[in-house]
Amino acid sequence: MSAAALSWFKSSYSSDEGGACVEVAAHPATVHVRDSKLGGTSPVFTASPDTWDAFVARAAR
Repeated sequence: MSAAALSWFKSSYSSDEGGACVEVAAHPATVHVRDSKLGGTSPVFTASPDTWDAFVARAAR
């Protein structure tokens, strides 16, 4: 699936004033992450849902 075809959403920790923002697009088999400042030109990091869940749980500590 192409990055353009995914439904991206911005982190709730992001503001409209710029800064360090990420966008995430979830798909049943993968989770895609990109830099919101770059939008469609951003490189995309792709992880399995289990890996993403572990990352989020660890980051929330």
